[in-house]
Amino acid sequence: MEKILITGGLGQIGGYLVDRLHAGSQVTVLDNMSSGSSYAVPEGVRFVKDDISSPQARELAASHDVVIHTAAQISVVRSMQEPVFDAQNNIFGTLNLLEGARIGNVRKFIYMSSAAVYGNPRYLPIDEAHPQEPLSPYGASKLCGEKYCSMYSRAYGLPTVSIRPFNIYSPRQDPSNPYSGVISKFISRVSQGLPPVIFGDGSQTRDFVSAHDVVDMIVLLMDKDICGGEVFNVGTGTKTSISELACMVLDAFRSDAGIEYRDPVQGDIRHSYSDISGARKAGYAPKVCLQEGLLEVIEAQGKRLE
Repeated sequence: MEKILITGGLGQIGGYLVDRLHAGSQVTVLDNMSSGSSYAVPEGVRFVKDDISSPQARELAASHDVVIHTAAQISVVRSMQEPVFDAQNNIFGTLNLLEGARIGNVRKFIYMSSAAVYGNPRYLPIDEAHPQEPLSPYGASKLCGEKYCSMYSRAYGLPTVSIRPFNIYSPRQDPSNPYSGVISKFISRVSQGLPPVIFGDGSQTRDFVSAHDVVDMIVLLMDKDICGGEVFNVGTGTKTSISELACMVLDAFRSDAGIEYRDPVQGDIRHSYSDISGARKAGYAPKVCLQEGLLEVIEAQGKRLE
């Protein structure tokens, strides 16, 4: 039975990966529990509480067949306030795991990066060749992790591949977290009879991708002969304006609360959506449409009006 290490296995993507893979594999979860997640690993899954920068984490990476690295410091705001802390987690933690994988006999190292590596789009849709000009230490640290993965493939022959998800959402995204996505924030407010708040005029666009589709891509890459440091966008390839999103949430609740518009956030990216032709060539196809995904989130929170 194949041994799989999932870092950040209590997190949004990590938890869904555990659910998907534990029945047919020997899964170990490495997580420091800093996210406060309520997810509990299934019976038979080994759980190790530790940081990805620890000697134990390196040993775990060396002793598994596949490493799926989803753990990270994910707050853009915190990265701006504490860039060294961000780098210690996202750069040195990733390097520590790569070194363990190099020492061991890992057949695939899958790294979860972020669309934050691109910065302000120069053209749309954004493909993998788009210039990478991060606007935050978080984006820079995720890009650095990618570069280390690619370098380890070239220099050491370590089989690595990276993904750049766009705006991920799922029922496991915590609406009480101040850094959670706009979908969780909208649902939280509308479920209380309050209008969703949009900063700016609402014409900003994003590519919202279900966590289930991201997991599909990771599982696909596990079995594909793609291991030379390649990088793939993971999104839907479809743009949705923030106003459209707000209306979808209002419609789902059959709410007439309206929309509250506030001053735009300085430096906010106006438009962003992915070119997923590379991922499609690898066999990826997004399955969850946004309307269905929103209903799943609402129903999971038990707040959908019947």
